[in-house]
Amino acid sequence: MNNNEQNTLPTGNKGRISEIQKNTYTIRFQGKEVPAKLKGSFREVEASQLPVVGDYVIFDYNPIGDSVIESICDRRSFLQRPDQAKSCTMQYMLANADYTFIITSLNEDYSYNRIARYISVVLQGGSVPVVILTKADLCSNTGRYIREVETISDKVRVHAICALYDIGLEELSEYMKSGTTIALLGSSGAGKSTLLNALAGKEIMKTSEVRASDSTGKHTTTYRQLIELENGVSIIDTPGMREIGIARAEEGLEDTFSDIVELEAMCRFSDCQHDTEPGCAIKAAIESGELSKERYMLYKSLTTENVRNYAKKKEIAKWAKVAKKFKESNNRSYSQG
Repeated sequence: MNNNEQNTLPTGNKGRISEIQKNTYTIRFQGKEVPAKLKGSFREVEASQLPVVGDYVIFDYNPIGDSVIESICDRRSFLQRPDQAKSCTMQYMLANADYTFIITSLNEDYSYNRIARYISVVLQGGSVPVVILTKADLCSNTGRYIREVETISDKVRVHAICALYDIGLEELSEYMKSGTTIALLGSSGAGKSTLLNALAGKEIMKTSEVRASDSTGKHTTTYRQLIELENGVSIIDTPGMREIGIARAEEGLEDTFSDIVELEAMCRFSDCQHDTEPGCAIKAAIESGELSKERYMLYKSLTTENVRNYAKKKEIAKWAKVAKKFKESNNRSYSQG
């Protein structure tokens, strides 16, 4: 069963996935939290077609037990990343976020490279990236960082704030419209929970202390969850990520580095390696100062990583299918014997 087949199933109750714990799903429905399981036919689908937090689903409501999820509605956006800790499998994070707040604090957590990775993943997933630079009270030159992040992509929005002292929060009012969904991504200790409390106008998430030695904190949020604010805005909170890999992000990288893609198209040779070839637009742009060498090297590094990780994932997926068929064949032989 693919997504198109799921979306043509008879309509039933429509709710939204607010939490997933192992094999149990929680659906937000008419102001209630409804426990649910997947319909058996979901066993035949790819992992990317299983519900994630933020998905709208059609389900068979059971008031006295687990409801049954029948299908997933079309997704407006879908964020995914490679999970390096699990043999390079893909991790499907969340769906239907209109904006994704990429939260990084203005201390040792700040990383131009990591922000570029986040932006590429978000653009690939079809959400709008908004970089939130937190703890602005600890930085004497926030303008420098804002300008630096803006050079990553012309499709990113940037705000410097301090949620603790209500600095810059008024800039975020344009995103706080009823019916809007905002995802929060960032490292642990970057200030996601503090920002969420400020947006909610009350403490709905506990915050943790940040170690002075390395400016990191504990994972206050341990699983993804969708939280509805009183103003009608939905927030998808996520656990802190120590790293963000790149895979299946060709379009996201092209969107993030659209200026470099345009320059490559201007090279004299279509297979230009931007090394010793004459008429290379990339080399000319670097020499003139139009393009920084550091930005080009970052693009080259992320593009190489994307291709390498995607190749790994295709190989893993192929062998996973072989293993699944072998297991099913063994099970049939056992039952027949």
